[in-house]
Amino acid sequence: MDSFRNTGQPDWSWWGRLWPTPGATLRELGVECGTTLAEVGSGDGYLALPAARIVAPAPVYAVDLEADLLADLEDIASMQGIENVHTIHGDARNLDGILPEPVETVLLANAFHGVDDRGRLLEAVANSLRPGGSFVVVNWAERPREETTVAGEARGPPTELRVGPEETREAVLGHGEFAADRALELPPYHYGLVFERE
Repeated sequence: MDSFRNTGQPDWSWWGRLWPTPGATLRELGVECGTTLAEVGSGDGYLALPAARIVAPAPVYAVDLEADLLADLEDIASMQGIENVHTIHGDARNLDGILPEPVETVLLANAFHGVDDRGRLLEAVANSLRPGGSFVVVNWAERPREETTVAGEARGPPTELRVGPEETREAVLGHGEFAADRALELPPYHYGLVFERE
């Protein structure tokens, strides 16, 4: 399995400077108690773990290509007493084949720009969602990389790989199984788009 392009995993201290309250961001995006959720490209759990606290006792499925990151996530979940997050080692482009059940929300954060086969991913996401479920895309704003700094360093994907909200919206809606729901600005450098599975 090939990794998505330019989707490396920063450490938690780095994310903490950018998004100090990930739970608040998730709530803005519509994650709430009782929501079954799958996070695509979960890494070591910076969003999956607070999501698990919000949705408990519903499950959160943390999906990633990197087994080492999922092992780290499991260790952190154990230390924090979080029991409703379940790791899945696999390719999100096969999401509908690796999830144990359809979910109400699929979250894809900081990775849409790296997807080389969007059609395949969107088909898998659509098949993994319950009718009326939400596909949430969070991504870096379409700005030059040198303008998106954290602790004085340029961060995020290369400028030429960045995908703005309009391109993301067109790609998802062009698939035909999603309707636009809402858009959010997620300062300082991100946007969020929420789509409904028709």
